[in-house]
Amino acid sequence: MIEFLNFIALRGPNLWTYRPVMEAWVDIGVLEDSPSNTLPGFNERLTTLLPTLIEHRCSYGEQGGFLKRLEDGTWPAHILEHVTLELQNLAGMPGGFGKARSTSRRGVYKVAVRSWHEDITRQALLYGRDLVMAAINATAFDVPAAVTHLAQMADRLLLGPSTQAIVEAATAKQRRIPAIRLSEGNLVQLGYGIHSRRIWTAETDATSAIAESISGDKALTNTLLRACGVPVPEGSIVKSATEAWEEAQSINAPVVIKPVDGNHGRGVSVNLSRREDIEAAFTLARETARGSDVLLERFIPGIEHRLLVVGGKLVAAARGEEAWVVGDGQSTVQQLIDLQINSDPRRGTGEASPLNLIQGDPAVALELTRQGAAIDAVPAAGKRLLIQRNGNVAFDCTDDVHSDTIALAALAARIVGLDIAGIDLVATDIAQPLATQGGAIVEVNAGPGLLMHLKPATGQPRPVGPAIVDYLFPAEADDHTSGRIPLVGITGSAGNGNIAGDTTLTAQILDHILRLTGQATGLACAQGVFLGTLPVATQSLSPAAAAQTLLINRQTEIVVIENSIETMLNEGLAYDRCQVGIVTALDAADVLPAYHIDTPERLFNVVRTQVDVVLPGGVAVLNADCPLVRDMAELCDGEVILFAAGTADDVAVAEAIAAHRAKDGRAVLMHAGMILLVTGGQTQPLLALADLSSLAVKEKVGAGNTPHSLESVSGKSPWRTPTNKNLTPLLAAIGAAWALNVPLATLRTGIETF
Repeated sequence: MIEFLNFIALRGPNLWTYRPVMEAWVDIGVLEDSPSNTLPGFNERLTTLLPTLIEHRCSYGEQGGFLKRLEDGTWPAHILEHVTLELQNLAGMPGGFGKARSTSRRGVYKVAVRSWHEDITRQALLYGRDLVMAAINATAFDVPAAVTHLAQMADRLLLGPSTQAIVEAATAKQRRIPAIRLSEGNLVQLGYGIHSRRIWTAETDATSAIAESISGDKALTNTLLRACGVPVPEGSIVKSATEAWEEAQSINAPVVIKPVDGNHGRGVSVNLSRREDIEAAFTLARETARGSDVLLERFIPGIEHRLLVVGGKLVAAARGEEAWVVGDGQSTVQQLIDLQINSDPRRGTGEASPLNLIQGDPAVALELTRQGAAIDAVPAAGKRLLIQRNGNVAFDCTDDVHSDTIALAALAARIVGLDIAGIDLVATDIAQPLATQGGAIVEVNAGPGLLMHLKPATGQPRPVGPAIVDYLFPAEADDHTSGRIPLVGITGSAGNGNIAGDTTLTAQILDHILRLTGQATGLACAQGVFLGTLPVATQSLSPAAAAQTLLINRQTEIVVIENSIETMLNEGLAYDRCQVGIVTALDAADVLPAYHIDTPERLFNVVRTQVDVVLPGGVAVLNADCPLVRDMAELCDGEVILFAAGTADDVAVAEAIAAHRAKDGRAVLMHAGMILLVTGGQTQPLLALADLSSLAVKEKVGAGNTPHSLESVSGKSPWRTPTNKNLTPLLAAIGAAWALNVPLATLRTGIETF
């Protein structure tokens, strides 16, 4: 039996990958002695249950690679990894990352798989375990039921397709803008701190509440557009069925009746001329509107279109199509709808389907009544019946829209005041100006759905997500600083026995220096979370979640986050990438057997995460006195600043510093009691350690006793006994401040006044 010992949701970068993963500790027990090639019939039963496993390339890097591993012999934990990923794939959650690694305890493995949502992935792992055991024991397992359940969970728990498209565009390699989900719904923050923006589906933090209210009132929208010269249909609010008939007679034309604040075509009836149709349509609109007003407008002949305008520019356009059925002399209208319309694989009830199923729609019944038919009637063979006039806007026509119509759509969005708008218009030929064909704009919508453009029924999908991201964060495609604030991540071994370890003290010193620059500085360390000198109440939050409160605070301009090794193992980092990553030290003896991190190599792989996430334009600040930390320099995508206090006593350190300087690298060094800033062959004295020692004797360090002062943490000055160990926080903080371009005068003052 396969037993789960633990589940750990790693929500940020971690020892496995940059992406969120679920790490499961799995005990396979006696199956440790039974790889796949020793289990008769297992491989055939497994691939019968999940034939799509053939797509898994595994270590061979080719289609069928995983199946070859099964034939060669692999263990259940590795099989569980692939089965879990495939169940997620089948449920609509692509993501191929997975790892299975043994621990020092026989039969116990760590299995890590890409996690779109921790509840879903935990369930997928449970299903995966049951499926693998079913294949081992030759028992039944209902794969379709498991996939359906996972898909239902995904539909309920994941971001909607419109929001997800924007988030994927933001976090893609081309932009690397971080994203934080702020609610269980579709509220997402893009970017950090003062440079962040927020989206809610296709609305942004720049979407005016007034504009949204205007767009929700179709009559008011119509009035404003008409006043500004935009072609709109004549119309007015009607309060009763009788008034609707009278108003229709007064404009002497076929009419449209719809709820004033409706959406998605619900309750809309078009091309109405007869009194009974108009009165029935009014009743339908009133019921759909649930008490709000009903709007009657002149009917504009033509095809319904939706134009997506972002920041005044046309991004995508789609047209609608009427839905018809043809009688066969045997089937009812409902049966014909199911056979000829709902059988289209593009139709469904979820957000992933570009076209909706037609079922139980009162508007369909009304349309059939107008044609002398009913939903349960059996039309004669060859008889065509119109089922739906609108609501099928999902056929891409972006390249066909006339430039004059594009200008009118942008003007309509501007008049209403929307930064992102869905412009509904009716035209016979979208390639011709509206004026030449009597076309008109009929609605301006806030928060427009993007699915029709992301997954059109026909035509080319449009990059609406990137268009919205580029509008929110105007920048060159290779600018990886968009939406970011300077962020410093600090990790390392516990330190030299002080109450505040090296990492905590480094964070506190650097925070003090940065506050002198006048920026709103956030600090998250072992002593608490602070914005400036004010503590932030985060007692109920985990360390990474508490640190993230600084990233969602739109006042924060720069942030320093201490990451304990335990936090990295339990949660992952609170951020995706950083401008500066500091590793203060790494003691091979500081292994964590409780986490199965019981060798220096495994410890190294955890701590290197802090260096792995340094941005290409960022800096890793590394302790050259520590061999394990020194070896991390080659892992950094950006620059490396080394710091060392022991160059005179350690040949290996001296050689490493010399090689670094030979490449014009930067370093913070101690020499003859002086702290030096070195760049290649150039040396800049910063300050003398003796001056700090003298200052520390005369004055209480941390006077004022702020919540995170050194006095309140250790009760003594770190400079009294200048040894390599207690210089580590100072040199690391200096290196980070230097990397952040803090003026040297400010840097000196910060050190002297800490």
